Amino acid sequence: MAAPSAKQASLRLIERLDEDATFEDILYELHFLRKVERGRSDVEEGRTVSHEQVREEFEEWLS
Repeated sequence: MAAPSAKQASLRLIERLDEDATFEDILYELHFLRKVERGRSDVEEGRTVSHEQVREEFEEWLS
């Protein structure tokens, strides 16, 4: 099944919000949705770092 378009995903998100949601609430949720979609794209494209690699980098930074 194809991923929903940005418009479809946005409309679904807005429909799930409470009736008293503010513009700020909507913008925050849309921003979060975009970040999740960007993360999914990164995973699909192989733009990730292993947990072990992150540990090694942190150890270097902290020493």
